[in-house]
Amino acid sequence: MTTPYTPTYTGTVTRYVFVESPEMTPGDLAVRAYEISSGVMIKETCFGLQVTGTEAEVDAVIARLRELDPTHIFVKDRGFPPGDSRRCRANLGGARPGYFGHEYEMRLIRHISTGLARLPGRDPAVEPHPPVPDLSPRLDPARLKKYLTEPEH
Repeated sequence: MTTPYTPTYTGTVTRYVFVESPEMTPGDLAVRAYEISSGVMIKETCFGLQVTGTEAEVDAVIARLRELDPTHIFVKDRGFPPGDSRRCRANLGGARPGYFGHEYEMRLIRHISTGLARLPGRDPAVEPHPPVPDLSPRLDPARLKKYLTEPEH
């Protein structure tokens, strides 16, 4: 019988902050995060940071960090807080499965950074807007069938 899980950090989010920069190391990023954080939990990792806190606090810290090197700092959500007994390597032994994915992603990030830096007129500190769907009227399928089956006049 398994023991029921009791969350330790209810009401929080955890985000990874990846850094692949010729100007900044994960240690540099961590020092800066400690300087600007206001009660969030920061954990330095080999690829950057894990930041845990309320969503508003975490987003504010990350926004300030991304200003430091916008084309070389990337963020993604983490499903489990640091030390979570369901995923922590201290409980499971060895690296947790997600870290192998991070290792792979870190090899790709430098290419993404290069592309971002080369975009003409792009302010890397500004997030791009998602594409707006084309809502123009479409050709009615019955009308299309009529065009295809009727002989030309």
